[in-house]
Amino acid sequence: MSECRKWGEALDKSLVKIEHLYDSFYLDVYHFALYYTNSREEAEDITQETFFKVMKQLNNLRDMDKVKTWILSIARNTAVDIHRREKVKRLLIEKLSWQPVLKEVSKPLEFIEKNEQWQIVQEALMTLKSHDRTIIICRMLKDYTIQETAEILGISEVKVRVDFHRAMTRLRKKVGRDD
Repeated sequence: MSECRKWGEALDKSLVKIEHLYDSFYLDVYHFALYYTNSREEAEDITQETFFKVMKQLNNLRDMDKVKTWILSIARNTAVDIHRREKVKRLLIEKLSWQPVLKEVSKPLEFIEKNEQWQIVQEALMTLKSHDRTIIICRMLKDYTIQETAEILGISEVKVRVDFHRAMTRLRKKVGRDD
């Protein structure tokens, strides 16, 4: 049997396994995500991303008896990551968009207040260590995964998680938001 044929058969088995897992647990993941977000669109995104991660990490599954809890833990982590990203994006992303000229703004005082808020965030970012600033930019502004951020910075994924959490805590303190 040729090497290509063996690889093709292994790929076919993997695809069949993914299809089976998807068919078996799609509704569980979707309902979890729907309850978590209360949004069909976000639930669909979480479900899609969850099964993409399942596909990538299927070789890491050691106990087939725990496949449902394994998939739901991926769904939970995915939902938490997306929720956390969106929360911080509201603080950062809207501030990075092009600001209109003041006379084009319907509520100039609101614009000035938002601009002042962005100034606070920007100043706080600039006072952070380069490493903290880089992690926040990678994770929140560029939407890189933990794995991608770890590869970019040449550190472990665990260190990215810990450093990101600490960097966000420091940023929140500097902008006066401890939530």
